[in-house]
Amino acid sequence: MLEEDIAQRTLRPGDRLDETRLARRFNVSRTPVREALLSLESSGLVESRPHKGRFVRQFGALELMKMYETMAEFEASCARLACGSMTDEHKKNLEDALAACGQAADANDAEVYSLHNESFHQALSDAAENPFLGEYVRHLQQRLRPFRRHQLRAPNRLTTSYQEHCEVVAAIKNRDPRAAEEAVRAHVGMQSESEASNILKD
Repeated sequence: MLEEDIAQRTLRPGDRLDETRLARRFNVSRTPVREALLSLESSGLVESRPHKGRFVRQFGALELMKMYETMAEFEASCARLACGSMTDEHKKNLEDALAACGQAADANDAEVYSLHNESFHQALSDAAENPFLGEYVRHLQQRLRPFRRHQLRAPNRLTTSYQEHCEVVAAIKNRDPRAAEEAVRAHVGMQSESEASNILKD
């Protein structure tokens, strides 16, 4: 998957993305490769340069930290709003996603955990009952998705991520908006530190 290659630095910032070579590498036609590149361009991971082609966008540590900082505030707002707007359905969706994350963490399965992690954060956004905020959250989630997946491979990260999710859910169920905000900021802040340190090491 191209976005995974970008997050794992298999495709390095500034690398040119040649459709023909990528099609040969993945043993597919150029059409799905072109569609994937367009999707990555819309999410901000790839940039198009006139008369030169498409390239992996260069993300500095500071820029990535700022994106995580923005995400932390968006999702903290979702958690705060959820304390007052969460329905029984929202509660069930959060608890189901949390339980699935717990099972994946116990199995130490980063790939499965990543899928349920996305479901958890989507359930958190939905519980805020604010479609305008949700739209911004989804856009930034798409942009950060490969980096979030990558940091889940760090040692013991699945367990600590699950514990952080538990704290978020507990605060929301207790209808404690301040605790909910602080739990989300701490959770997303851990991701920010992990990814920024990876970039600085490269």
